[in-house]
Amino acid sequence: MHHAETLLSVSGLWKSYAAPVLLDAALDLRRGEVHALVGENGAGKTTLARILAGLTRPERGEMLLGGRPYAPASKHAAERRGVRMVMQELNLIPTLSVAENIFLHKLPSRFGVVRYRLLHRAADVAMARVGLEGVPPDRSVAQLGVGQQQLVEIAAGLAGRCDLLILDEPTAALTDAEVALLFTRIRELRAAGSAVLYISHRMEEIQQIADRITVLRDGRVVGTRDSADTGLDEIIRLMVGRDLGEMHQPSRREAGKVALRVEGLARGQAVRDVSFAVREGEILGFAGLMGSGRTETMRAIFGADRPDAGQVFLGGSERPARIRSPRDAVRLGLALLTEDRKQQGLLLPLPIRCNVTLARLREVAWLGTFLRPAEEEAVTRRLVRMLGLACRSPEQRVAELSGGNQQKAVIARWLYRDCRVLLFDEPTRGIDVGAKFEIYKLLGELAGRGKAIVVVSSDLLELMGLCDRIAVMSAGRLAATFARGTWTQDKIMQAALSGYAGAAAPAGGHG
Repeated sequence: MHHAETLLSVSGLWKSYAAPVLLDAALDLRRGEVHALVGENGAGKTTLARILAGLTRPERGEMLLGGRPYAPASKHAAERRGVRMVMQELNLIPTLSVAENIFLHKLPSRFGVVRYRLLHRAADVAMARVGLEGVPPDRSVAQLGVGQQQLVEIAAGLAGRCDLLILDEPTAALTDAEVALLFTRIRELRAAGSAVLYISHRMEEIQQIADRITVLRDGRVVGTRDSADTGLDEIIRLMVGRDLGEMHQPSRREAGKVALRVEGLARGQAVRDVSFAVREGEILGFAGLMGSGRTETMRAIFGADRPDAGQVFLGGSERPARIRSPRDAVRLGLALLTEDRKQQGLLLPLPIRCNVTLARLREVAWLGTFLRPAEEEAVTRRLVRMLGLACRSPEQRVAELSGGNQQKAVIARWLYRDCRVLLFDEPTRGIDVGAKFEIYKLLGELAGRGKAIVVVSSDLLELMGLCDRIAVMSAGRLAATFARGTWTQDKIMQAALSGYAGAAAPAGGHG
């Protein structure tokens, strides 16, 4: 390691909200290193980052930056000392242009008039550094996709003097190509002697980019390790505080009768003649690359998109179900949970209680009009307990929950409706390791109670640990179906690529 001198040292940091979030946290960052910060959701990573970036004041603790005391009163004060943070929730101002967002605090002006030619030239340089060459600097940020907005945020972080760059889940919305570009930038910063604090729960990225890894658990630092000598198992053990062993061994459930049968489903190029069935008490996985048609298949079954052809039969019926809209699907006992919790209809500002009972308000209301709070609360508490949903009370706002717990709130809502067939699209995307295992356990219990469950996931190991059978889609078709015991990772990947033989297979990671 060159420049192994310490840039920032932190000791004895405490911060509490309703409960302590950081307890006596200590950390040191060296010049010229990428330091990963990992831990389950709620472990305190973002709070620690916000303290370093001047967005949150600790209750006590000491920080030294470049050997001088450091206690930034604002984000601006931190930036003056060369500490910048790119947040997970974008801080862009949607009404301003890309260029204005990048140079928000230092717009080049003359006599109080912003000099746009100068601004746009500077913005072009900043944007080229993160691979946004094609985007006009005067375009409004609201018109960009989430991944590009994330890159604008990163460009802004790199635009000024930067001794310490803090990245909080920076790649959540980026494509593989954009991630590769970001990693190039990070390596340049490291070579220039800056420090990068990298918060992520994508372990494969951390092993690729980090020099050292610090693990937080429940607000405490439980260890710092050199990335090169640390295996994934050890990191997960530190994060979760226990050995996870096998994920979830499906109890050899006897699958019951067919709960959902799909025949010849087609929609455009995305879904081509897909047929399959899933039984009560069975978990059927869907594997495949990005764009293989898995999500489109689920949406077509659920009536979110109108299929061009094909039929859906429910509960062994010989008559096809009429599903013209999600409302029809829900009435017939189907549920669809997608990875996008925000658009899934979680009403973030409302309490958990309201979010859960939204699905069947009539039953907690007198004569279908007034809500009976006591009843609503009792139902919610029962579901919260059953799902192990970590919250202070059913009155807590959903916006304050971690991603994993928001996902459980969505699942609680569907359980409350008592759906017979549950379609899950990437149920654990963006959720930390510990919460994933709770969701696996939950899916296993639901199958044990006779629910038919379909899980789309990009994580093969997840599917192999969870499912009774795995169907593999490739280029819109169902390429193969494997029973437990007959699949291997290689066979699944071969099937996933089979539809693209001759054509180049898409460069796919997540999807």
